[in-house]
Amino acid sequence: MKVLNGFVLACLVLVFGITPASAQDKAGPISASSGVRYEFIARWEVDRLDQILSKDFPEFAGIDVVYPRARNAVNLYRVTYGSVVPEQSNRPIVASGLVAVPDTDEKAFPMLSYQHGTVYGKQQVPSYPDQSPETQLMIALFAGQGYVVTGSDYFGMGISTEPEGYLVKGSHQQATFDMLMAARAVLDHMGIEDTKLFLSGWSQGGFVTMAMLERLEQAGVPVAATATASAPLDLFPLMEGFLAFPRKIDASWINSVMILSAFSYEHYYGIPGLARSLFVEEHYETAKKAYERVPTDVTTIPVDLRKLIRPEYFDTKFFGQSAFGRLIATAQAYRWVIGSPVRNYYGETDEAIPVGIGQIAMFYQHAMGSGNTKVEAISTGATSHRGTYAKAAVDWKIWFDGF
Repeated sequence: MKVLNGFVLACLVLVFGITPASAQDKAGPISASSGVRYEFIARWEVDRLDQILSKDFPEFAGIDVVYPRARNAVNLYRVTYGSVVPEQSNRPIVASGLVAVPDTDEKAFPMLSYQHGTVYGKQQVPSYPDQSPETQLMIALFAGQGYVVTGSDYFGMGISTEPEGYLVKGSHQQATFDMLMAARAVLDHMGIEDTKLFLSGWSQGGFVTMAMLERLEQAGVPVAATATASAPLDLFPLMEGFLAFPRKIDASWINSVMILSAFSYEHYYGIPGLARSLFVEEHYETAKKAYERVPTDVTTIPVDLRKLIRPEYFDTKFFGQSAFGRLIATAQAYRWVIGSPVRNYYGETDEAIPVGIGQIAMFYQHAMGSGNTKVEAISTGATSHRGTYAKAAVDWKIWFDGF
């Protein structure tokens, strides 16, 4: 991944030869149910999956991790489905995602719903797996060993023509819930059953995963277990930390988190001028173009937040009372009585997620009387943001297999 002045321009794109399933390749989009369509995009052979596990993803993560070898090839499908934007009176939209199906004779598989992390290209998402190294790991590690793997692209990403809804909790819950229902419609159309549901996600996707779990538990949808890595489960203390209590190891790309969230909140919550009130005038237009994925020189966006954000936001009282701060204070994904097993993995030298944020859900649940012990926080040691995901994924697989 190439980083210029703290803002990530593009994710790693890996190009491999693909052996298509010719009949499906020529079929075009198939209707699975009302509003749900799917199309075959690729078949990944065991050799390719093993290359991801042994070489490509460890290089991406910058850490040596030993993953179990794949056992079967995988067929990949892009799914489009109807959804609504809850922050905008349930305005109807179309979203996209991925369904990865093991190529075996079996007709029943456990299902993993994976929620992706922050990306800067609209197609660096699950339904464009060649452009998403993190999704490639889930396909190789889980689908390559007999799990169906699904993943939403989120609103504004993938095929969506919407602005991105970055860390907008309600929209993330709606996108992932509707993607799960769409994936089950696709599997039903294929004559395939999903036997148990597991959830996982990294970084932004860790927040989305826990928000999805909240929605599923409210709806009575059974979840066998949930695991996250580097999850920003409470955005207010996370962002207050970036502004008022910075660490020496804070990532240079934190500027992009502020940009994507500010413009997303302005659009989805309908607050004109929200982003302009946050950023200094000199950098506002460039930040706006970065959010909109309009070509611009993002190297001019300061890494130093004090040069990007207006000085009043570094006053803790002002930040808490501002429109942006009040919205951020609602963006949490752990403050309910969690009823199914959860493991939140965190890295002790993660440049984006402090240890306290990594442990926050466990401490909140354990604070209930004698303690709700459904939630555990687990350290991956002195790992970076990517390294935390790389190491946690191994444990996810072992833990989920135990169910």
